Amino acid sequence: MGARIAAFACGVIILYSGLFPPPRALLVSVICLALMVTAILWWRADRVRRYLVMAACLVLGLAWAALASQGRLEDRLVSALEGRELTVTGYLCDAPSPGAWDSVRFSLCLNGDRPDGVPRRLRLSWYGDGATLDLPTPMNATVVLKRPHGAVNPGGFRYETWLFRKGYGATGTVRGVAAAPSESCGLSCRYYHWRQQVVLATRDTLDDMEHTGLALSLLLGYRGDLSNRHWQVLEATGTIHLVAISGLHLGLVATLASLVLRWLALRLPRRASSPRQLRLWLWLCVILVAAGYALLAGFTVPTRRALVMVVIAGWLLLVGRLSSPWHGWLLALGAVLLLDPLSPLDQGFWLSFCAVAVLILVFSRRQAQPGAIRALVIAQAAVFAGLWPVLSVLDQGAAWAGLVANILAIPLLSLIVMPVLLAGGLVLLVTGGQAAEWVGMVFDGVLGSLWWVLTALAGLDLPQGRMPLALALVVAGTVLVALWVPDRRLRWCSVLLVGAVLVGAGMPAGNRWQTTPQLWVWDVGQGLSVMLRHRDEVLVYDTGPESASGYNAVSEVLIPSFERIGVRHINTLVLSHGDQDHAGGLSHLFRRYKPGRIISGEPDRVAIGVGNREVAPCHRQRPLTVGAVEVHFWQAVPAAIDDANDRSCVLAIRHGNQQILLPGDISVPTERRLLAEWPLALGAGRELTLLAPHHGSKTSSGAAFVRRLSPERVIFTAGYRHRYGHPHQDVVARYQSAGGDLFNTATSGALRLDLQADRLWVTPWRQRVPFWVRGPEPVTPD
Repeated sequence: MGARIAAFACGVIILYSGLFPPPRALLVSVICLALMVTAILWWRADRVRRYLVMAACLVLGLAWAALASQGRLEDRLVSALEGRELTVTGYLCDAPSPGAWDSVRFSLCLNGDRPDGVPRRLRLSWYGDGATLDLPTPMNATVVLKRPHGAVNPGGFRYETWLFRKGYGATGTVRGVAAAPSESCGLSCRYYHWRQQVVLATRDTLDDMEHTGLALSLLLGYRGDLSNRHWQVLEATGTIHLVAISGLHLGLVATLASLVLRWLALRLPRRASSPRQLRLWLWLCVILVAAGYALLAGFTVPTRRALVMVVIAGWLLLVGRLSSPWHGWLLALGAVLLLDPLSPLDQGFWLSFCAVAVLILVFSRRQAQPGAIRALVIAQAAVFAGLWPVLSVLDQGAAWAGLVANILAIPLLSLIVMPVLLAGGLVLLVTGGQAAEWVGMVFDGVLGSLWWVLTALAGLDLPQGRMPLALALVVAGTVLVALWVPDRRLRWCSVLLVGAVLVGAGMPAGNRWQTTPQLWVWDVGQGLSVMLRHRDEVLVYDTGPESASGYNAVSEVLIPSFERIGVRHINTLVLSHGDQDHAGGLSHLFRRYKPGRIISGEPDRVAIGVGNREVAPCHRQRPLTVGAVEVHFWQAVPAAIDDANDRSCVLAIRHGNQQILLPGDISVPTERRLLAEWPLALGAGRELTLLAPHHGSKTSSGAAFVRRLSPERVIFTAGYRHRYGHPHQDVVARYQSAGGDLFNTATSGALRLDLQADRLWVTPWRQRVPFWVRGPEPVTPD
C-alpha cells in the first residue's frame, strides 16, 4: 500500500515540474491508464502486475492534479472584462483585513448566477473613507477587475502562483458595496459570516492590548493586524510558522484535548464501554475538538493540511494501528494530495512533510528516548539542518537565529502561550467579554515575553542567506548522520566537517563569472531597475520602487534575483535620480551589498539613502567599463533643470555593434538637448535598444526623438494596468511606426538581454515560467 501511495504522490508532484500542461497531461494520463488497465487484466505474473499497478497509481496522480489545475485555469477572468466596471453578487469567504493606504482587503465568492467570464473567487481591495472591516454578507459589489498578474523574475515572491494556489481568478478594486438581504446565504456563507463576527468581536474586545495582532494571529489565525515590524522580526528569526495555524497549533490542541478526555474517561465506570470502544470515542472527540478549532481559525490551507495529519496520527496512535511511523507519514501525504492536489505549490507543504520526515529519521531508531530538553535541542538541530536543502531549492534563506529562536519559542509557545490563550479565549466566551481587561493583561504578559525573546534574537543581526544546494546537502547529511548514529567519534568528526563547510560558506565570495555580457531589465512594476554584468563585474542602474505599504523592489525582486543568478557584489550603483520609483529600498540594498562606487543625477537627494557615502555626480562623469562593456554617461546641466525627471543620469552601453540607451525619466525638451549635445546617443552604425523614457509617458518619447533614433528594440518598464496608464497609446504607436520590436515588463516579465558582438538576444522571463503563470501578452493590455 505504501508504494502505491508514494507512486500516486509522485504523479501529483510531477505535474508541477512544468513538463506537462494540464490538457496534455490529462490526454496522456487517459491513454496510459487505458493501456495499463488492459495490461493488468491480461498479465498473469504477480511481480509485473505490482509494477503496473504502481505505474497506474502514478499516472492517476498526474491525471488528478491535471484535472484540478485545469479547473483553476478555466476559472479566470476573460481579458475582455479587464478594466470594466461590473456589479457582482456574492459573500465573504475570509475575514476582511486592513491593507495599505487605509484600504480593506477581502475575498469575495460569487453566487452561481455570476456574469459570464467572471470567476467564482475574487481578491479585492476597497479604498476610500467608506472602507470598513464590518462588510455585509451577502453583498452586491461594484468592482473593476483584472486577470491574476504579478512580477516575474528569476527570484522573489511569485504572486501569480499564490493567486492560482488560493483559487483567485481575478483581482480588483471596489467602487461600492451594498447589502443584499434578498440573496440566499448557504452553509459556506454563514460560516464565513460567523467567523468574521468572531474576529471583529475579539478584535474589539482586545483592542486595548499591546500585542493584539499577535493574540489574534495565534488564537484565531487572523494576521491582518500584524505590522511590517512583526513580519521583519518573524522572518529574521525563522518563526513565521508560529503565526500560521498549522501542525504545531492543531497538534497542541489535539494533545490537550486528549489529555483532558483521557482523564475523564478513566473516571467512567469500568463497564461503561470496552477499551476498544473507549479508544474510538476518544479519537472521535479529539478530532471534533481539532476540527472545531480549525474552523475557528479560518480553515485555511495549512490548517486543513494539519487537520488531515492530526486525524491520521490520532487514528494510528490511539486506535493502536501503528506499524511504522513511515506508514503514517505516507498515509498523511497521500490523503493531503488526494483532498488537495494543488498542495505542492505551497512551500509549507514541503517544509511540514520534510520536517516530519527528518524527525522520524532521527528519533525512530533510537533505543533510549532522550530527556525533554535534549530531545528539543536534537529535534530543532535536525530540522534546521535537514530543511536547509529544501529551503535552497525553494530559493529561501535559512535564518541562523531560527535555530535558537525555535528552541526557545516552541516550548514557550506550547507550554505557556497557547494554553494561556486558549484558556483566556474560553473565559472571554463564557463571560461574554466582561473579563477582557484582566484577560488582556495576562495575554500581554505571556505574549510580551515571547516577543521580547524574538526581538532580541532578531536584533543580533545574524546572517540570513541562501546556501548553495551542494553545500546544504553536505551540511544536512552530516548533521543527520551524526544525530542518527550513536558514535561519539563520528559526531565530533561531523561537527568539525560542518564547521569547516559553514566557515567556507560564510567567507566573502565573488560574483559568478559571466562569459557573455548580460543586461537584465527587472520586472519591478511601476518603476525601473536594470543590471549589467560581464565577467565578475556588475553595474546596477536604479533600484526600483518603494511604497508606504512596506513594499520595496530591492527586498522582493533584486536581492532574491541576485542570489539566484550568482551576484554577490555590486561594483557600480547608478541612481538616475531620486524619485521613489527609481531609488527606493536603498537601506535594504546597503544592508546586503556595499557598492564600490555610487553615481547619481541627484547626489544630494540620494545621499541619505546610501548611508551618507560619497556619491559622484553624473554630469561629466568619465566612461567606465564593466568587464569588456563600455558605459558612457550624460546629463543635462543640473543647475539649469528644475524638474527631477530631467536631471536623470543617461547611460549608453556599448559592446561590439550593439548599443543600449538608458535615458531615465527625461522629458521631450531634454530629449532634444540629448540629441543636440551628445552624438553618442545616436549610436551610428550600431543596433540600438532603447528603454523608453519615463516608462512610456506621453511627456516623453517625442516624435523627433523616436524618428532620429529609430531603435531596433524598445523596452517599456511599467506596472500592469497601473493607474498612470503607461505606456501611453500614442507613444506605443509612435514606436510601432518606427518599425522596432516592442517589449513591456508588465506583460513579458523580466527581460534578459545577451549581448554578443554582432547580435543581441532577448529572453522574456515569462516564457520560462510554469503553466499556471500566463504566457507572453501584448505590449499594452487591451
